[in-house]
Order: sequence, then structure tokens, then C-alpha cells
Amino acid sequence: MAGVIREFDGLRVKVDDVIYMPSLDAPPDKPHPFVYFISIHNDSPQPVTIRGRKWVVREDAGEVTVVEGDGIVGQTPVIEPGGHFSYNSYHVIACGASATGAFFGETGAGDWFYTRIPEFRLDVPNWA
Repeated sequence: MAGVIREFDGLRVKVDDVIYMPSLDAPPDKPHPFVYFISIHNDSPQPVTIRGRKWVVREDAGEVTVVEGDGIVGQTPVIEPGGHFSYNSYHVIACGASATGAFFGETGAGDWFYTRIPEFRLDVPNWA
């Protein structure tokens, strides 16, 4: 990535749903899997390409996990003006947690940007 990375107002990230999924595989030290559904909406007049992401998961017991890498679920989506990209993924935790982060990308004009992912909770249900 070259140049200055600025926050991009033309994208809107929405956490569409967060679901506790005890049927998914999880290690004994982090037995609580959650599936989350995210959509990225391009409200700008230019196409954008999402190149990477960074997640920060803060567990209520104090552990912080940072996940970052190229693309989103193996893709580098191009989102046209007025369009959106939706996906789902999952994360495993030991106890309740909050998650937030950012997507990084490039506009059609070649400018690098980031856009924030709104914070959301991963609350383990009382019955779990």
C-alpha cells in the first residue's frame, strides 16, 4: 500500500446478524462459536475494492485477539456505486466478547482507504 490511508465516508458497514452456533467446531479452551453476517454498502460515486481487514476481539476476561489479513473470506470484492457485498464468517471465544475493526481498500481512483466495522457483542447465552 502506497500513500496515505484515509477514512472513507462513502462506505457503510452493517452487522446484519450475530448467532451463537454451538454445533460448529471449537477448541476446548474457546468453546463458544459465533457466526456473524456483515454487509458493506458503497454509497459513493466510484467503485471500491476491499483489499483486507483487521478485527480486534476483546474478551470480557481480558484476552485480546487481533485477526488481520488480505481480502475477506478469500475474496477481494469490487463494490460498484450503489452496490453491496455481504458475507458471513465465525469466531470462537472463551467467554463473552466485543468485536470491532476495519476494512481496507482502494477506490477506483487509486486512493487507499479504511472504513470502520461497528462494534458488536458476542454474548454467550445463559443456557450454553
